[in-house]
Amino acid sequence: MGEAFPTAESGTDDSRTAELRERLAAVRQRISAATAAAGRSEEPQLIVVSKFHPAADVARLAALGVTDVGENRDQEASAKFTELAGLPVRWHFIGQLQSNKAKSVAKYAFSVQSIDRPQLADALAKAVARQQSETGRPDLDCYIQVNLEHDGGAHRGGAAPSDVERLAGSIATASGLRLAGVMAVAPLGAPPEAAFEKLAAISMDLRKLHPDAAGISAGMSQDLEAAVQFGATHLRIGSDILGSRPRVG
Repeated sequence: MGEAFPTAESGTDDSRTAELRERLAAVRQRISAATAAAGRSEEPQLIVVSKFHPAADVARLAALGVTDVGENRDQEASAKFTELAGLPVRWHFIGQLQSNKAKSVAKYAFSVQSIDRPQLADALAKAVARQQSETGRPDLDCYIQVNLEHDGGAHRGGAAPSDVERLAGSIATASGLRLAGVMAVAPLGAPPEAAFEKLAAISMDLRKLHPDAAGISAGMSQDLEAAVQFGATHLRIGSDILGSRPRVG
């Protein structure tokens, strides 16, 4: 408690900060190159996925200019948020979420990118309303996670494409929630281009009904170029910046 957050200057002789600086620069270069190759003028927002890595790494990343971080487990995200209270970063929840965790997530999340059913949207709306009355927090950005599996399998999570319009209506009409767009993970074992092209089409259909829901959260370390090619506005990059999951014990 009371320990100052590292800064870019104070972290110069920190080998971990140096490693993160190098990795972050390499990923930013990839994003810039992909943006240029796609003929786009504006780069997607980078969300650094910090799951399994310590809060100290998030502080280092913030000192290096990272403004957005992603977590996929509430217990870990809540603990880091508490430890790093006051750090100027936005927290994005990107993992599968149980409705009974909505109260906790509403305390720290700038966005939830994994909404896949109306019941979760309802739980988040109630939780956000409570936080808004207690703390004045802003509306929660909500992304519909779309399942792009060819066989309709659920191991990547997400709503069926045919359910997106109905789910969007549930979010758009809920007080305290802002329908921000769609999110997806490319299916395993297949080229990502076809999946991201499909997501772009789903996004286009969604924007016909909800023009402000223009966000497309897609792309990870291994497929960010394909995601940028097909219009991703947010990229969720973990291992290429933070490295392999740290050993425990």
